Amino acid sequence: MKKRYSFVLLLSLLASLAQAQNPKRELRAAWVAHVFNLDWPSRKTLTPAQQRQEFITLLDGHRQAGLNAVVVQVRASADALYPSTIEPWSEWLTGTQGQAPSPAYDPLAFMVREAHRRELEFHAWLNPYRALTNATTSSVAPTHVTVLHPDWVVPFGPLRVLDPGLPAVRQYLTRVVMDVVRRYDVDGIHFDDYFYPAPQAGVVFNDDASFAADPRGFTSKADWRRSNVDIFVKMVSDSIRAAKPRVKFGISPPGVWRNGTSVGGTATTAFQSYTDIFADSRKWLRRGWVDYLAPQVYFAIGQTAANYALIVPWWSQQVNPDTVRHVYVGQAAYRISATATEAGFRSPSQLPSQIRLLRQQPNVRGSIYYKTVDLRANPLGFTDSLRTNFYRFPALLPTMPWKDNVPPTAPGQVVLLNNPATASVEMRWQPGPAATDGEVARQYAVYRIPYHAGPVTAADLANPAHLRAVTDTTAFSEPAPNTAFLYALTALDRLHNESAPATLTQLLATTSASVLAAQLEPAYPNPFSAETRLAFTLPAPGPADLRLLDLAGREVAVLLQKPQAAAGRHEVQLRAAALPTGLYVVVLRTAVGVARQKVLLVR
Repeated sequence: MKKRYSFVLLLSLLASLAQAQNPKRELRAAWVAHVFNLDWPSRKTLTPAQQRQEFITLLDGHRQAGLNAVVVQVRASADALYPSTIEPWSEWLTGTQGQAPSPAYDPLAFMVREAHRRELEFHAWLNPYRALTNATTSSVAPTHVTVLHPDWVVPFGPLRVLDPGLPAVRQYLTRVVMDVVRRYDVDGIHFDDYFYPAPQAGVVFNDDASFAADPRGFTSKADWRRSNVDIFVKMVSDSIRAAKPRVKFGISPPGVWRNGTSVGGTATTAFQSYTDIFADSRKWLRRGWVDYLAPQVYFAIGQTAANYALIVPWWSQQVNPDTVRHVYVGQAAYRISATATEAGFRSPSQLPSQIRLLRQQPNVRGSIYYKTVDLRANPLGFTDSLRTNFYRFPALLPTMPWKDNVPPTAPGQVVLLNNPATASVEMRWQPGPAATDGEVARQYAVYRIPYHAGPVTAADLANPAHLRAVTDTTAFSEPAPNTAFLYALTALDRLHNESAPATLTQLLATTSASVLAAQLEPAYPNPFSAETRLAFTLPAPGPADLRLLDLAGREVAVLLQKPQAAAGRHEVQLRAAALPTGLYVVVLRTAVGVARQKVLLVR
């Protein structure tokens, strides 16, 4: 009894360790930048076919690394990576702003579709205020906003910036955002840290005229600027929720909100969101104007001016318990190298240590890595460590109960088979009916649990080591395990609420000593004209699936489908009234194998 207790305790400790190291729910994302061809497409000269293949390769690499979302830049400087009646095509796609790809295609529709095929969430990343990256060198189309509305534009060195103080600009930008929300099946809308331009010595952002025209009672221009950004963030938030409540809205501000603990900030001396770009990001989080905030904490643990180990816990503490929203951490994959400027990023242990630290924070729900090219380069072996350690098991996306807290219904008609011919486990199922909110399943989670007596428990499903796959199909297969397991299957809706587990059956071990053949008796009569009897015997309780196929392998009829059939003999009548004369194949699938038999119908 003492040994048994010790073994159970060990399993419990291992399960707890797995959950601490690999949470069952966690955002694992990467930014995909298109400005300056940083990530995709890699060159302006790529053909549409080359662009598509490059993006598919990019997605496959992220999926293999264990990611479950991508944040893709679709508007860098008042342009578009999609056909738009509002703004011109991006120069980073074709080389000339306003020039459509040839042959024509919709890159955004393509990217969303391919991401979803790989069970990756797709967040459309837009830069709101930046109009031109360089007024001297940028390609500018006649339909660009700087041409149509030069009175909206404020020069700032070579940059051209849309004035956040103008109501017309806020309305225009909201229209751009909502065009994407309404026309595309995106999972989220994402802004980065481009609000008012970052301070530069000798360069002035001259918005005196708009301040004088619409001060709204403010005497401090800094407070007025922050209010301008607040109004826009709230406007976009309200518009998205009114049009498509399921679409997430997130912002990735600078990692430091404000320097100084005396003003409620952090013990840092870094670039700060509140005063440098007039973005009161903490307010948006606390008031629930965003669904998530992903501060760019591009600092090392122990860094003097801005210590990652201080900033990340601070952000976790800023979540308002009355309006709980998510915090993700922007991670600096681009800074890791053996020759990094900051000593901390020269160590292979830096980002692994950061992941361990953020997973200890109660309100931090994952990471977004900047940027894709750097992450895929596997700097100092970091991407390998994601694949083999930190993201070893799949992860579901965190739920957002303020948007949707109704779980989908469980899948039905689950059949679990052991196929000795392919040495694999095969599972099939059908979607359950719509839930009370009208939603149907979007994905399914497959669990494999070491065998124990009794049904699958909540603790079984909570253990991330048991999650085998997340799929948007209604089938799953994997190499057969060599010991007995329980399999569980749940449904997930668009916002990743999870159903109760479907009714499942223990899978028998596949060693030669334990595989027992299901007895499929010879059909009688055979040949037959009107009907024939099909009978089989199950050596143990389990699933039984009996189907009739033609010689081309096409399914003609489902004769029997039981997720849990009793042990013993079963008999089914095959009636041929609607069948043409010919040869057919009867296929019996059970938890212990597949049996086939030919039957001949004559008239």
